[in-house]
Amino acid sequence: MIRSVLFDTETTGLDPLTGDRVIEVAALELINDLPTGQHFHALIDPQRDIPTDATRIHGITNAHVSGKPLFAAVATDLLAFFGDGKLIAHNAPFDFGFLNAEFARLSLPSLAQARMVDTLILAKQRFPGMPNSLDALCRRFAIDLTARTTHNALLDCKLLADVYVELTGGRQRGLSLASDRGRSPVAVYTRSADRTPRLVQPTEAELTAHEAFIGKMKEPVWRAV
Repeated sequence: MIRSVLFDTETTGLDPLTGDRVIEVAALELINDLPTGQHFHALIDPQRDIPTDATRIHGITNAHVSGKPLFAAVATDLLAFFGDGKLIAHNAPFDFGFLNAEFARLSLPSLAQARMVDTLILAKQRFPGMPNSLDALCRRFAIDLTARTTHNALLDCKLLADVYVELTGGRQRGLSLASDRGRSPVAVYTRSADRTPRLVQPTEAELTAHEAFIGKMKEPVWRAV
């Protein structure tokens, strides 16, 4: 089994190098690229105000994060949940950049770029020249968006997990020929090694009947060769 983690962050702005901070992080565990239901989620006190422009995007206000833990309090648990497998995100350099800035403040190791899987790149490769935001991909794959009124990180992870399954063909990989657990798979187009193929030879009467049937057809393809 291959374990990976899909994650998302919400932040106070767009650039961690100018003082913007992570205010929410959510992550989902995947096994063989399919969600297991195990997840990590935390609201975080960024130790600064959340601009109204950012709140309009994700819906998180200063009141929502008041009294929540600092990033330092959740960093170890987050890294433990991430493990050492691949890390999947939509527009992944943005999320990697913010988390690595937070880890650097704590003198913790950064997330290796080699672990990054960017679903935005996957989507652009599959749908070049088309809108590939999370909303657009959900609509394209008929994934329910009714609960997504703001960019909540945990909800976005759940939606992205469904999108990732579609982008990678995960549902097809999970299919089985067994109709129920415990039953043997259905054998399709199999041939037993101890059977000898038998030539079926038509009788004279069958050949005559076939010739009469063909004679009633206009320009039959059987006689065109």
